[in-house]
Amino acid sequence: MAETDEFDLSQLSASQQEALQQYTDVTGQEIKDAVPLLERSQWNIQIAIAKFFDGEGPDLVAEAQAAQNDIPRTEARHESLQESLYATVVQSPRVPRLHTTDPAPRVVPQGAIVYRPPFLLAAIFAPFRLGYHLLTGLARLVLYISSFLPQSIRPRTVTTSMRKGWRGTNTRRVVLPKETAERFRREFEEEYGAHGLTFFDGGHAQALDAAKRDLKFLLIVLVSPEHDDTDSFVRDTLLSPDVVAFINDPANNINIWGGNVLDSEAYQVANEYHCTKYPFSCLACLTPKEGSTRMGIIKRLAGPMPPGAYLDGLRISIAKYSPDLNGVRAERAAQAVARNLRSEQDSAYERSLALDRERARQKREAAAAAAAAEKQALEEAEAAVRLEEARQVWRKWRARKIPAEPDAGAKDSVRLALNMPASSGAGRVIRKFAGETTLEDLYAFVECYDLLQEPSETAETAKPEDYDHKYRFRIASVMPRETFSPTNETTVVEKMGRGGSLVVEDIPYDEEDNE
Repeated sequence: MAETDEFDLSQLSASQQEALQQYTDVTGQEIKDAVPLLERSQWNIQIAIAKFFDGEGPDLVAEAQAAQNDIPRTEARHESLQESLYATVVQSPRVPRLHTTDPAPRVVPQGAIVYRPPFLLAAIFAPFRLGYHLLTGLARLVLYISSFLPQSIRPRTVTTSMRKGWRGTNTRRVVLPKETAERFRREFEEEYGAHGLTFFDGGHAQALDAAKRDLKFLLIVLVSPEHDDTDSFVRDTLLSPDVVAFINDPANNINIWGGNVLDSEAYQVANEYHCTKYPFSCLACLTPKEGSTRMGIIKRLAGPMPPGAYLDGLRISIAKYSPDLNGVRAERAAQAVARNLRSEQDSAYERSLALDRERARQKREAAAAAAAAEKQALEEAEAAVRLEEARQVWRKWRARKIPAEPDAGAKDSVRLALNMPASSGAGRVIRKFAGETTLEDLYAFVECYDLLQEPSETAETAKPEDYDHKYRFRIASVMPRETFSPTNETTVVEKMGRGGSLVVEDIPYDEEDNE
């Protein structure tokens, strides 16, 4: 009862007290734990009993409240009145807009089209063309000379043409985009002096591609030297220290491309970007939410404006689209890391595979070498067996060819004492040989000595074919030492006279191999 004192049951209604009583009777749960469970079950006894025995799942009510508090909010739209009016003019209100920004066209300059009239017309109008060129050249010469006159007496036409600046003329030679960009930068510096802006060194298409590749903002500036507000806009707005510092700040990721509408490329850019008022600036960048490769115009700045308004327009647009570009940068960085990791894994796999192949090759070579060595050893063993069999056959055949020992009274006999090698076990052998016995016969006697002691082993035996017998010992005299070779041309009488003592020496294996 002490546990129920912690809860003021009087605050519960009669139905809640009844539900609590029924629930505790069924489950036997303590009141301090039963009351919170019944509250979470909206005092439904069946739900509470099911939660007690089956366990509680997610609280759907709490999740619904949390989801209601986390409703996504629509981002504030940064759009000026001019952009809204432009969108209304360019796109009909009956057609729904698929993108929030206009596409940034990729302008590739077209070469100048030279019209060549037929030869007959060219011949007819040739005098008129010649006269026109003479008059135009004369007028330019007069204007050039008049430009050196004092301003008080200088014709107004000359003064107006000089104020247009930039060597302005409506007829400019069409050159390559890179040369056009170089001419723009050179004329810009000649007109406004040294400045801190770094214009893109290339055509508009290359600048747009570089901005897309590097995920940067592209600031396109189009100026018309014949426009009255061009000089003030460039000097006071575009070249103001704040604007220059903002454009050159690496954190803002801005590339700037400029063009003179008197050039063919800049004129085409002005037409594609629907430029109706000068000076004209627009900011373009990649719009990943509207297309993975789509470049969109995110800000238009047309006409003269103070540096603060110009800078605010750039800053607001960059702040709006920078998160999208940062997301793409992070995605590309992750892809690059994954690509590098995959490349490293592939390289490691290739190295491991190459190592396994090398090991397998070495293993195969070792197995092949072992098999070859085993085969060679087996062949050598078989050859040795065959050689030994042939040697034994030859010994039996040769033992039969050795003449018998002469009688005691025989003339020209030679008595020799042969000290046999220890390996033979024969010891010292004393025997008489006929005077015509050759050294080869003496070697054959030593070779077949054991067979001569067993006459039964000297049965008729044929000489083995394709066998060249080699003696594995040598016979030498004791004093003076002389080694005798097994030859049929020398007899023992010639070497030993009537008798003597000889030594039979085994030839070592290495020496035998060398021989």
